Amino acid sequence: MKWTDINDIAIELADAHPDVDPAKINFVDLMNWVRALPDFDDTDRPPCFATRAPAAAATNIDAVEMLNVCFASPPVPTM
Repeated sequence: MKWTDINDIAIELADAHPDVDPAKINFVDLMNWVRALPDFDDTDRPPCFATRAPAAAATNIDAVEMLNVCFASPPVPTM
């Protein structure tokens, strides 16, 4: 069983913990219970923890220069 086999995981957890309300389980306990299931053999992180390399930083100096304010803005009227 893998992290993507959500229906099988749900059935096995319901059988293993029949007295627990699924809406009241914290994420850490749920993750540990899933990993402890006898048929669970996925050693990867859960999909919500899977990370990818961040995109390379890029700047466009023309766009940055366009956003620079060279003069003071007029005062904001107040009532």
